[in-house]
Amino acid sequence: MATALVCAVVTGVIVTPGVAHADPSPPQRSLEDVHREVEDLYRKAESATDAYNAASEAQSRQEKSIVEIARSVTAAQARMARLKNQAGALARSQYRAGGMPDGARLFFDAAPDSFLDGVSLAHKGEQATRGLLAQVAATQKKLDGYAKAADERWKKLDGERKKKEDAKKEIETRLKDAKRLEERLEAKERERLRRIEEERAREAQRAWLATEAVKTVTLKEAGANASGASSASTTEGARAVAFATAQIGKNYVWGAVGPDTFDCSGLTLRAWEAAGRAIPRTSQEQWRLLPKVDVKDMRPGDLVIYFKDASHVAMYVGDGTMVHAPRPGRQVTLAGAGSMPILGVVRPG
Repeated sequence: MATALVCAVVTGVIVTPGVAHADPSPPQRSLEDVHREVEDLYRKAESATDAYNAASEAQSRQEKSIVEIARSVTAAQARMARLKNQAGALARSQYRAGGMPDGARLFFDAAPDSFLDGVSLAHKGEQATRGLLAQVAATQKKLDGYAKAADERWKKLDGERKKKEDAKKEIETRLKDAKRLEERLEAKERERLRRIEEERAREAQRAWLATEAVKTVTLKEAGANASGASSASTTEGARAVAFATAQIGKNYVWGAVGPDTFDCSGLTLRAWEAAGRAIPRTSQEQWRLLPKVDVKDMRPGDLVIYFKDASHVAMYVGDGTMVHAPRPGRQVTLAGAGSMPILGVVRPG
């Protein structure tokens, strides 16, 4: 019995006959494992942020569409009221003229010529009536169409609201999980975690800088600077870069488009807006809709899209560097353009 007890103590569990005991605690995870999980959670939150932003944009469009339909309905209803008034006036006029057949009216009319003039006017009146009734029918058809369109827009609006709410829940869950995971670490471990993150980024940047494509970019930049071919004060790209870099130090907040906080695509949106050009709201739409350029042709102001799902975007500022809003808990900053997996490059200009 003594030997059994010693063995049990060595393994960390005291076994008592007939009593169930919990399994030993799982082995402590390495900081590398924690780093991978934290980064994965933030990546999923950023992907959900793009979905949130897209749903917000779609919701805004649907709301504007419903307002436009309401204005059209108001105008059509006013027109219908006018047409009904005209139809009523025409009906009253015909009632006063009486319903006597044309033959009888010709027999009793003292002046046949004036009767024939009257017949001509009557035909014109009938044509006017038919035209009025056609306008009434057309206006009613428009009103029916507006009602159907409004119903469809409301359904779409409800759908976008649900997408937005689902994305918001997804973001909040992922961020909460990441924060909880980081908060379990001691201060020195959190600092080591940050250093691991920075070292990974440096390694990726070094590998990227060694590629021939990037060497071509830096050579082109050097040539442009030497010849003065690129004027920072006049190009749209330079204005966009100036705006983006002026935001350095401001906090990342998902869904934010400034002026005090930004998410990744909110920063690039406002930067190019400051340069005088409107671009799509989300990184995925920026990747899908803006003209693509080869990495070797990249120039300041171009947008660098990251990860296979195009869930992150930054702005190239030159010399292998980009400016971006990284993730929650971080601020707008400069970083190596190759510090994350590049999907491709687009050029708003």
